[in-house]
Amino acid sequence: MKVLKTTQQAILGRISVLIWASLLTACGTSNVVIEGSFPTPNINKIPLAVAVYYDDALKEFAYMEYSETGREEINIESGESHIRLFDAVLPAMFDRVISVTSLEDAASQDVDAVFAPAIEEFQLALPAKTKLDVYEVWIKYNMRLLTSEGDYIADWVLTSYGKTPTETFRSVEAGINEAAVVALRDLASSFSLSFAQVPEVRDWLSNL
Repeated sequence: MKVLKTTQQAILGRISVLIWASLLTACGTSNVVIEGSFPTPNINKIPLAVAVYYDDALKEFAYMEYSETGREEINIESGESHIRLFDAVLPAMFDRVISVTSLEDAASQDVDAVFAPAIEEFQLALPAKTKLDVYEVWIKYNMRLLTSEGDYIADWVLTSYGKTPTETFRSVEAGINEAAVVALRDLASSFSLSFAQVPEVRDWLSNL
């Protein structure tokens, strides 16, 4: 009887462990690393040499989506995708583009300006919460153009938006990824086409 009881306790113990493990998995945070391709815009180059500086906040940017109960639900890592986007767009906009590891490094690079983008806000709308059949992503950027000495030339805000229908994707993660990629491509288009029309940038270009 003792052997039987011990065996039953061992089985129940194992079942309890499996149940807890499955609950923890079900309640775990999903991780989405944004991946996609970004075409080079077909535009006329501006004859300038520009240094680009990506700070740690941009390179490591992540957004956490919380459930209605406040539980961490989806972690979206998009820093690398922003860098790939700008690395595709900037060489099409300017004659020479170099990457610097700090704003101080730009002073010795013989460049006309330093571009230092930042992300101010990231928003996500999920079908399960909005009751709409689309995944939506909004990203608000602070675009900063500086002299090589660190003085401001222009500082402006750009907002990008992307959405994808739910029927196109089998998973939430895939839907989020595609909506974010669409938003990034929207940024590439609006940034490259509107850059020279920003009043401060336009005035700066006219005085070169």
